[in-house]
Amino acid sequence: MRCRLTLLTAARSSALLDARFDDDRPLDHAGWQEIHYRAPVLHGLAAAGLRYRSPTERCRETGHALGLAPLAQPALRDCDMGRWRGRTLREVAAAEPEAFDAWLADPRAAPHGGETLTGFITRIGGWLDTRPLEEDGWMMAVAEPAVVRAALCYALRVPPDTYWRIDAHALATVTLTGSPRNWCLSCD
Repeated sequence: MRCRLTLLTAARSSALLDARFDDDRPLDHAGWQEIHYRAPVLHGLAAAGLRYRSPTERCRETGHALGLAPLAQPALRDCDMGRWRGRTLREVAAAEPEAFDAWLADPRAAPHGGETLTGFITRIGGWLDTRPLEEDGWMMAVAEPAVVRAALCYALRVPPDTYWRIDAHALATVTLTGSPRNWCLSCD
């Protein structure tokens, strides 16, 4: 059996603009405007049989604003950034340049004391592979950009450093089709 999963990145918040690690801020004014502008294009996502979301406030607000009523999934949380949580990329790079460089260079490194990139990708892949299978079933999930990037790395079986080459903009969609450990990127 095959199913379809559409991933929608949450609308923006000030944490995205600041490039903050794992900072659960609500949508900002521009994020609400983006939803209003894109809602006519995204309204069809409400037809998905199962609707999920990352447990962050901005994913909850995005899903609610689009009338999706998605179910929070703890496994879809952002990467655990340990002591770097809430700090900006610039702050961490300035305060801990060697640790920051190691984190970027080695997907198994966790100098922040949190989750490794490979662990994060594996966790998101585990969530993908446990979705219920219904013939021609359609699911959707509102997720953080990092979660969407991790899902794509897992689904496409690419090296973990590919994660840094995927750009997931606010309110972007991507669809995966398939079954556990056999996912494909679907271009509509």
